[in-house]
Amino acid sequence: MRPERLAPSPQPCPRGRGGTVALALVLSSCTAFDAVVIKEQEKLPDVYAALEASPDAGTPAKLDWNAWFADPQLTALVTEALDHNQSLAMAVERVELARAGVTRTTGALFPRLDVGVAGGIRKYGLYTMDGAGNATTDILPNQRVPVNLGDFSLSLQASWEADVWGKLRNQKNAAASQLLASAEGVHVVATGLVGEVATAWFELRALDRMRAVLTRTITHQQTALEAVRLQRSVGRATELAVQQFEAQLLETQALEVTVEQQIVDAENRLNELLGRFPRPIERPALDSFEPAGIASVGVPAELLRNRPDVRAAEHVLDATRFDVKSAQAAFFPNINLSAAVGLQSFSPEYLFRLPESLIYNFLGGLVAPLLNRSAIEAQLDGAKAVQREAMYGYQRTVLSAYVEVVSSLSNHRNMGRVLALKKEQQTQLAESIEIADQLFRAGKANYLEVLLAQQNALRTELELIESWRRQRVASVTLYKALGGGWQR
Repeated sequence: MRPERLAPSPQPCPRGRGGTVALALVLSSCTAFDAVVIKEQEKLPDVYAALEASPDAGTPAKLDWNAWFADPQLTALVTEALDHNQSLAMAVERVELARAGVTRTTGALFPRLDVGVAGGIRKYGLYTMDGAGNATTDILPNQRVPVNLGDFSLSLQASWEADVWGKLRNQKNAAASQLLASAEGVHVVATGLVGEVATAWFELRALDRMRAVLTRTITHQQTALEAVRLQRSVGRATELAVQQFEAQLLETQALEVTVEQQIVDAENRLNELLGRFPRPIERPALDSFEPAGIASVGVPAELLRNRPDVRAAEHVLDATRFDVKSAQAAFFPNINLSAAVGLQSFSPEYLFRLPESLIYNFLGGLVAPLLNRSAIEAQLDGAKAVQREAMYGYQRTVLSAYVEVVSSLSNHRNMGRVLALKKEQQTQLAESIEIADQLFRAGKANYLEVLLAQQNALRTELELIESWRRQRVASVTLYKALGGGWQR
């Protein structure tokens, strides 16, 4: 990507004859502005580095999470979270705040019309110019100006700043870009929410399976403990063997309690994401360990339009560009027009007597900075620095998005390989416990071999479950990295 020259060309100074003061004001505003120079970013690769072949032209960001996860219960949970999650609702309110900013800056482009109603009384000191003059002046025939002089008015007042240099228009455009960035911020939050719900769902199902495995293992270990106690009673086993089996059983029971607490925590976390108080969550048992597949991943260039964080960074960059233009316009004269028409009288009974009580005025003014320009220059320098920061932030977001996809692709692929290997290992050890028990009962194996077989089988099955969870989470992470997860 090549950065733009984000500042306009220098403004020409006017030539010709004119009043000295007006000429000084205008000349003081003629300023040559330097362009904001940004270091060029390296072009995005055509394909992801983690791919072994050319990518499909499609992209999962065009799919919704229903098609990606293909799990009706998970879909229902995600839908509920998108409807009731408080963090997402707060992000939506930030959009409304940005929308109000657009309305406010748009309104500044148009004339302002106010109605004014006022009433009051005043007294001038006798030894003042107004007081002395009033003491010898008739306000009505043969009636002096009263000491307590009333003042009542009803008027319409209009004012307008002519946006000749585009300062107000650029402020409106900056607010509109911030609105778009806020809207993309909602998508960022929604993407994270979908990912968190899916991750918690897979974790919960994995913990359920772990608890079932531990419960079954405890039953086997209790049976083995009874057998070794029986063999001790007939002198075929020692007290040490009994203690080893008891210790193993206690360890497994403690692990089961730990997993039960993890289930409670995961269930509560999922309920919190759904925006509701803790309640039981119905879920199917985890019976198979098939790896999660992925759709086509598209090409890196699609990240620029599919990732909400990239689009948000782009809108923020646009906003800073308009802010720079608005700051530059502060060097030029402001043209302000104001007018008022109404009624004014010292007494309410004369307020509507026309044309005597009619008042009106019209005023046009041109004001340009002459001294203390350093404050305006500092504001412009600050706007340029913010723009450069936004550009670097945009470049970093694009780079991070690409790196995240590459890492997620590699992680998803490798977790699938680990899962396949663990399934094969678990198959090899599935019957080891039963065989070890039979050999031990026949006196052809010692108790250490039985303990080792139980420990290996349990560890392998728990690792298989954990590998399934990690591969599913890798699938969620990849979908988020590709820009999906927020469509409904």
